[in-house]
Amino acid sequence: MAENSTRTAYTADTLLAVTVRVFNERGYDGTSMEDLSRAAGISKSSIYHHVRGKEELLRLAVGRALDALFAILEEPAAVTGRPVDRLEHVVRRTAEVLIDELPYVTLLLRVRGNTATEEWALERRRDFDHRVAELVKAAAAEGELRPDVEPRLATRLLFGMINSIAEWYRPGSRTADGVAEAVVHLAFDGLRAEP
Repeated sequence: MAENSTRTAYTADTLLAVTVRVFNERGYDGTSMEDLSRAAGISKSSIYHHVRGKEELLRLAVGRALDALFAILEEPAAVTGRPVDRLEHVVRRTAEVLIDELPYVTLLLRVRGNTATEEWALERRRDFDHRVAELVKAAAAEGELRPDVEPRLATRLLFGMINSIAEWYRPGSRTADGVAEAVVHLAFDGLRAEP
């Protein structure tokens, strides 16, 4: 009885946070329900009270990251104005979301398509990438980006720079406030067409 009173009461959100940490440490394929149970300090049956299984936890986790990214594309600054300004907003906000949702976006960046959920996540990522690529193309067509940088290459370089944040950024570091602005500064000082 005393054992139960000292355990943390888990909600779906707190269970998801533990799950994402373990998935990021061990890999999705390398994580068992027993590993999750041990990390959460609850029984497997308690986990099944919240979800049907490991793949549902993965879908919830990567879904959180994807929802945050797609929400950027609906923000007013992403849908109105000059294409280059809209693109700059999306790039800044994508870096901010990566930092704010670091464990979830890190997990999203690590999915490889080994399950139906991973395939779904990869398809949504491609859709997001495609929508940003359309902004790059629109900015290039308006003459707002340098004509000597091919739009597909620019898109890949932008995502490469943003996604690399997941590999080196650590929460609580003093650089948190400047990361998104540094990405925008480095990218757009090099991409914007000269007036």
